[in-house]
Amino acid sequence: MKSYKLCSVLILSLLLVVTACSTGNSNNGESGSASAASDNKQGNAKSAKPDDNQSDKKLKIGLTVPTLGNPFFVAMSKGAKEVAAKYNAEVTVVSADQDLAKQTQQFEDFITQKVDLILLSPFDSKGIAAAVQQAKAAGIPVVALDGSAEGGIDSVVMSDNVQAGRLAGEYLAKRLNGKGNLVLIDGPPVSAVIDRIKGFNEVLANYPDIKVIANQNGEGNREKTLTLMENVLQANKQIDAVFCINDEEGVGVKIAQEQAGRSEEFFIVGVDGAPSASDALKEKKSYAATSAQFPNQMAIQGVELAMKVLKGEKVEPQVLIPTELITQDNVDSYKGW
Repeated sequence: MKSYKLCSVLILSLLLVVTACSTGNSNNGESGSASAASDNKQGNAKSAKPDDNQSDKKLKIGLTVPTLGNPFFVAMSKGAKEVAAKYNAEVTVVSADQDLAKQTQQFEDFITQKVDLILLSPFDSKGIAAAVQQAKAAGIPVVALDGSAEGGIDSVVMSDNVQAGRLAGEYLAKRLNGKGNLVLIDGPPVSAVIDRIKGFNEVLANYPDIKVIANQNGEGNREKTLTLMENVLQANKQIDAVFCINDEEGVGVKIAQEQAGRSEEFFIVGVDGAPSASDALKEKKSYAATSAQFPNQMAIQGVELAMKVLKGEKVEPQVLIPTELITQDNVDSYKGW
């Protein structure tokens, strides 16, 4: 009997020891799992740091414009810099100085600098095609502003330039009562200018008694236009109206007109809504109207569109911003650039 009791005690003791060991192993397992989970979290946190740093990295945007001598492109560059801050981006703005070779070189510089995207306001829509192709081959998105470009751009944000030409043409034709001698000052070979002339000529086609007595290229430049307008004034005794593809040209015409003492003879219509045009309109003299663009808004929408391209999102190939006719009658309510 004693032997049986002793046996029972020994078996019970052994069971208690096994249970204790088993419980200890279970606790160690839980502790190990918690420790592993903690290590995994730390590991995940560590592996997330490069992504966080990536998001902190400033995006580099290159913007090239035909000339910073035109307030329009100055306003455009300001708009681009303002909206870029929203995306933690920095914008490098360069002027092509109305030189295709220089704008092409600027593209090459942007590629070397490894910018994340390029905003292009082209001086020559066709001539810049090869540079656009180079950027695209380097994996850099290209969004055009104020005029389309060949070579495979991702999109273009610009004014409705056909509308701008029509607004100017309709105002001019109405003021002339459908009859008179017209001087047309053209500009650089970019889509924006081509579209303005297209819209203007569409209207002019309805007025056969409005005669174009001179068609010159002022290259969008005030000084160039001043010089050529002096020659036009010498060659033509009677001018009734002048249409210019931008306000810089329009101001050049106005200066030539004043120097020749012919301010009362004809009126001037431009495009842009530039500060210089606003001032001239407020004088209520020969500067009669301008089809206003909004370069600041153009740049803002351009950057926003480019950010979508960077994210791989689909975008519209063309975004048009409506223009607005500003005259001596409504210039005081025009906010300008």
